[in-house]
Amino acid sequence: MELKNYNDFVNSLLDAGFSMDGGNSEGVFSVISWNWDEAPPYDTPVRRHTGNPETDPWEWRIRVLDERDDIAYAKLFYKKSGYITKEWYPYFLAVRRGGKNFMDEYSDGTMSHFAKRIYDVIIENETLPLHAIKQIGGFSKEDTSKFDRALVDLQMKMYLTMYGKQQMLSKKGEEYGWSSTVFCTVERYFGKDIIEKADKINEREATEKITEQVYSLNPAADPKKITKFIKS
Repeated sequence: MELKNYNDFVNSLLDAGFSMDGGNSEGVFSVISWNWDEAPPYDTPVRRHTGNPETDPWEWRIRVLDERDDIAYAKLFYKKSGYITKEWYPYFLAVRRGGKNFMDEYSDGTMSHFAKRIYDVIIENETLPLHAIKQIGGFSKEDTSKFDRALVDLQMKMYLTMYGKQQMLSKKGEEYGWSSTVFCTVERYFGKDIIEKADKINEREATEKITEQVYSLNPAADPKKITKFIKS
């Protein structure tokens, strides 16, 4: 489908079930087929960073989160941003979590202490903008690299997801600076039933189903890249 606007994008995404953001640089699948340093392969007004909510994919990220409850957006593939619909989310959860919860993985050493600090702050507050996570969690500038890595890991393992954005406020309650990304747990975003659905799906079955869908969307996708797309 040739994308002309936001509605085209949403309809294509719902049909596909998942998509990388910002083009198909990894050669697996993206609803927007071209990378941003390339010209679109067909005549379309879709352009990044124009500020137009109908034709700017940069605006679509937050618009999806604000207007819908059946699409998640976060760092999901190759530690890059992407989308997964509610229909397909349990299959990725079945693979990424493998039936474990956060404390299981923390005890196993597969999730870091920094990840636990971030996760605990989110659990206590339900939804928090990025700057508040750092403030409440007591993260310093020296912690930046470990903090950033842990936040990506929490999204890739599908414990946290983006919830929207929020303007920063001064002590006087006045808005200032850039808006800050808001995060919440996956359970808060989609509901606990999403975890129950995932727990009923065998990891191998989930992998096979996603793989089959990738090939239906992109028959030329590389098997190794598909595996990383699903499991990373």
